[in-house]
Amino acid sequence: MESCLKTATPVTVSTSIEESDYSHSQSLSLSQLSPTSVLTLPPRHPVVLSPCAACKILRRRCIEKCMLAPYFPPTDPHRFTIAHRVFGASNIIKLLQELPESRRADAVSSMVYEANARLRDPVYGCAGTICLLQKQVNELQAELAKAQAEMVNLQCRHSNILTLIRMQMEKLSPPPLQQPNLYESLIFFDENVNLASLDRLWT
Repeated sequence: MESCLKTATPVTVSTSIEESDYSHSQSLSLSQLSPTSVLTLPPRHPVVLSPCAACKILRRRCIEKCMLAPYFPPTDPHRFTIAHRVFGASNIIKLLQELPESRRADAVSSMVYEANARLRDPVYGCAGTICLLQKQVNELQAELAKAQAEMVNLQCRHSNILTLIRMQMEKLSPPPLQQPNLYESLIFFDENVNLASLDRLWT
């Protein structure tokens, strides 16, 4: 029994020493780490962009320089669905190829607008919308001409009223007083008059 106890004691001591050494080495290794090394994140994977709405609906691979990608983003697939239903993908691509890049965005917007109008009104399409808008423009122009004529009439009436008021005030105001002319009250004698006749006037 004593021999067993003697042999068992050093084993427990050695394991405790090894555990303390391991913990000490672990603490040293953690203390040697810098804050930047702890906070560094793993490198990000390259972001894979989703195909444009046109290529996704047509179920084809969207290349890097896809002609339809700038005008049919993946966030708005309904835009390409409407244009594709009325015009077709081949006609849209052909039209964009014939136009300069500066005018393609307006062309796509026009095609989407025309496609929406055609789906709302299959008979007239955008022509019906244009006729309706032209009718509204004509009505507004007629109302504008009528308002301008009424404004001219009111201006004429206003000027006539001012003229009548001015004439009425001139009639009611008294005439200005005429100041006597001092030169008319003076009596001038002729140089040839005899002064003796003037003496008789004073006597």
